[in-house]
Formats: sequence, structure tokens, C-alpha cells
Amino acid sequence: MLTDHYELTMVQASLRSGAAARRAAFELFARRLPAGRRYGVVAGTDRFLDALEGFRFSAEELAWLRQHNVVDQVTADWLASYHFSGDVWGYPEGETYFSGSPVLVVEAPFAEAVLLETLALSIFNHDGAVASAASRMVLAARGRPCIEMGSRRTHEQAALAAARAAYLAGFASTSNLAAGQAYGIPTSGTSAHAFTLVHDTERDAFVAQVDSLGKQTTLLVDTYDVEAAVRTAVEVAGTGLGAVRIDSGDLGELARQVRRQLDGLGARDTRIVVTGDLDELAIAGLAAAPVDGYGVGTSLVTGSGHPTCGFVYKLVARAASDAAGAPLVGVAKHSPDKATVAGRKWALRRLDDSGAATAEVIGIGPLPDQAEHGADVGGRRLLVDLVRDGDRVWREPLANSRDRHSRSFGELPISAHQLSRGEPVLRTVYETDVRQRR
Repeated sequence: MLTDHYELTMVQASLRSGAAARRAAFELFARRLPAGRRYGVVAGTDRFLDALEGFRFSAEELAWLRQHNVVDQVTADWLASYHFSGDVWGYPEGETYFSGSPVLVVEAPFAEAVLLETLALSIFNHDGAVASAASRMVLAARGRPCIEMGSRRTHEQAALAAARAAYLAGFASTSNLAAGQAYGIPTSGTSAHAFTLVHDTERDAFVAQVDSLGKQTTLLVDTYDVEAAVRTAVEVAGTGLGAVRIDSGDLGELARQVRRQLDGLGARDTRIVVTGDLDELAIAGLAAAPVDGYGVGTSLVTGSGHPTCGFVYKLVARAASDAAGAPLVGVAKHSPDKATVAGRKWALRRLDDSGAATAEVIGIGPLPDQAEHGADVGGRRLLVDLVRDGDRVWREPLANSRDRHSRSFGELPISAHQLSRGEPVLRTVYETDVRQRR
């Protein structure tokens, strides 16, 4: 039921016309990357497959649909037995994508496939936006750990998905305990200003935290006076204090002052963590500051200015006729600024002799067989089998997706490391035959 009314409108009308059973191919792709972005990151594949496995209509839901005249009885009966029976291919999570990349390819009877539009788009658009932003933040951090702290800035279920997408793209940990429980992501947390304010003195608050959590805890030092707080923190915890957190003010200058003070007090190994409305540009601006870690919230869970990837889910091919085994023929819309490319796609990442990516190659026609073509395929195959004849065939640990993103980003041109607005670092090349790649 987390879907759009018009999908059921199309199902009902196609059942009436007979087109519901016609084989069709849909693709999820972005016509262009969000303005100024140089690459995107795929996230949400596993969540989509989980949702697809449980995509059913209950008796109560069907009764509501009938009561409100959303569907007729024929359609309600069809929905009662809905079970996806088709095939799905897609870019595995962590992979980078570009304009036109067929991130998801769904081939099934029309009614089965069209019903998945909102399901797929709501997951991939959100998770991909967070992962793409997170990747840029990790890049800006230059090896310093980033902590996902956005749970209080978004919907509670979106927070869980955002923590997962951020970790996939390289974040070190999350503050969200549900994400830690569900996905095995390391969790971390310090304390809020309220903890300091509820005590009679800042010293009392620090003593309570250190007594409870040990000297390796992180003390928040900007509730009152930063210099005084740092001095008190070291007096309470000793030079083995784990870290201090700064949440406001000129973070770069304060980090320099705190570093000098900590070193002067002998707490040379005490780390400095900064938080407070950070995004990738703010993180990059702190590159020269003695910061050891970043906590990121609002900007991360809202895609850092691009809360959606702009993915669309479009019909690109259908059976030439209602006859059994009829071949797929490409279809496309020609609307200004919203034109699509006809035909079911396959995708390769073209690499040079050093293994560096040079182009996103998108072909039209049957998916090439890597084993059959070998080197003649012309690059690294991007689409993997996700669902075959309605059965899920793809599962992998989140750690694998995290590693994949590191490898995929690593093969991109050096211009991918630039945070400034620019064109995609790989051009998209359409080919009708793999042999035309030259």
C-alpha cells in the first residue's frame, strides 16, 4: 500500500485491455546526475529486494481499496494473488553510476512490473541520495572517520535507511542503535549539552561521565567556556582522555586552540571531534585543522542539497505481440526534456590498460554474457542477477557493498576527487552492439 494510486489505475485498465500479461521491461535510471555532481552512488538494492519479497496485499487492504473504489473486483482478485514472477537485474550496492545508467532493470508481465514503480523509486532515490552525499563527505574527510548522526533530523524509518547508506559509502559509525542492531554498523555517542546543564557544575557532569564510561569517553566542551572545559576535562579524566567534542563556534580555530591546550596539558593522544551542521564543503574547509573526526547529521540525511537522485522508472520495451515468446521491441517517449532511450539495456564500465575507468557504456539489446564474450565484452560488467523467475538470487553482506564502493570510486578519474560543481567524470556512451565499442 506504500504506493501510488495511478499504479493500480494502470493495472485495472491493463487487465481490461489484455495488456496486463504482456511482457515488459522497465528501467530505473537518472536522466542526469543532480546539478554539479560528478558521480552518484547506488544504495538501496538490498532493501528493495527485501521489500519485493514481502510485497503482498492483505485482505484488509483489499477491502479498503474496494470500499474506496480504487479498484474493481476483478483487479482486487488479481491483487489478492499478486506474486512477482519476473526477472530483475541491477547495479549492486556501492557501485557508482552516471547519466542513463540502468541501475535497475525489471522484466515481467506489465501489470506485475508497473506495480513496483513507487516501491523502487522511494527506496533508491532516498538511499542513493544519502550514499552519494556520504561518499563526498568521506572524500572530504581525507581518512578521518565520519559519524552518522542524522536520526533526529529525519523520519524514524528514513533514519535507519540513511545510517545504512552512509556506512555503505564509507562512514565509520552511526549514532542510530536500530541501525547497529539491524545491520551490524558500529555505534557511537557522546552526550548532549543537557547532560552538562542538569548537573550543578561542568566538573560534576564530567566526573559522572568518566566514572560511568571510563577515561576513553568523549566529553562535550562547548557548553560554557571551551578553554575552561578542556582544562577541567583533563583534570577529571587525566591525560588519557579519549576525546573532546566541539559543537559550535569557529570549529577550525577552536580546534587549533584546543589542540594546543591539550598538548600543553600532556593530553597529546586525546582526539578532537567536531559536529554542528557539517557538510562535505565544511569538512573540506577543516582539512588543515587538527580535527580527528566529524559528526554529520542534517546535511547527510537530506542528501546535502540533493535529497533525491532524480531516478525515474520507465517502460523501455514490451513484447511485440501477445503471442507466447514474442520478442521485446523498444518503446520510448519523446516528450521535451523527458525523452527516453528505447530498448532494454545492459551496462559496462570501460577501463583503460591501467584499470582506470574511461566511460559508462550502455548497450541496447540482450544482456551480454561475460563468460561467453570474455575480453570482447569491452569492460567490467555492471548489472548482476537479482531476481530470476520471481526468486531472489542476490544476497550479500553490507561489508561487501562497502568494499565495492571503495573499489568503484578508486577506478574513477582523479576529477572525481573534486568537490566543486562539475560535469560527470565519465561520459555515457550508448551502443547497440558490444562489437561497436571502438
